[in-house]
Amino acid sequence: MNQSNIFVEGLQGAGKTTFVKYLSERVSGYQVFREGDYSPVELSWCAYITEEEYQDVLAKYPALCKEINEKTVTEGKYKIICYTQILTDIPGFHKDLEKYEIYNGNWEKVSFEQVILSRFQKWNGEKQIFECSIFQNIIVNQMLYFMMPEDEIIEFYKRVKKVLTDQLFQIIYLDVEDIPEVIDAIRKERVDNQGNEVWFSMMTEYLENSPYGKAHGLKGIEGLIRHMEQRRELEHRILKEVFEENSVMLKAKSENVEEFLKMY
Repeated sequence: MNQSNIFVEGLQGAGKTTFVKYLSERVSGYQVFREGDYSPVELSWCAYITEEEYQDVLAKYPALCKEINEKTVTEGKYKIICYTQILTDIPGFHKDLEKYEIYNGNWEKVSFEQVILSRFQKWNGEKQIFECSIFQNIIVNQMLYFMMPEDEIIEFYKRVKKVLTDQLFQIIYLDVEDIPEVIDAIRKERVDNQGNEVWFSMMTEYLENSPYGKAHGLKGIEGLIRHMEQRRELEHRILKEVFEENSVMLKAKSENVEEFLKMY
């Protein structure tokens, strides 16, 4: 793989986290960026705020000032707080910081795209592995909150490809074939201590309350399946039409790490 960077993508439940773990154990000298980490390209589960907003957060949560400072990186006029890495019982802290993310419709479309493109353009990495950093969070925001047509999303990814012209990278896409089966498995796996299906409740609420979900009446398991099928189809199109020479598709949850490494 030489100095190539690796983006691991796929739907929820495709096994991305496990794949990243095993891949990082089998290749040497790679730096790993997972969701919620401070990343040179991704901002998922991170607050992206101005200095004034940062001071407001510190003033609101004085008991957490030390932890907030430790999990904050300054980039120009913005502060990036990896807030999900801060463990606290203070009610509402994580929900409050969530509103400072660039996702979930918090930023308007043009500014959102400018931030994404700017970060990819400034990035100059070698031997880095990213989990969910080029598709998942960006595409979900575009689909559910901006309600962008597929062709418009593909045009955006052509712009991403253009700013990455000089970068060595590969997208490893873990493809889910049976979406209902995968959803059923996640529902059983991601439960709290009382057995409540926290992931499923969170996902369906998120989907149902999004502008796209409301406009198209997406509800419950049927709505979630429909959304994930649409997203899978779109991501397949992006891989074929934009990143064909930079991508490999593997069957989700197979012996995919070994299968991938055999290619090199």
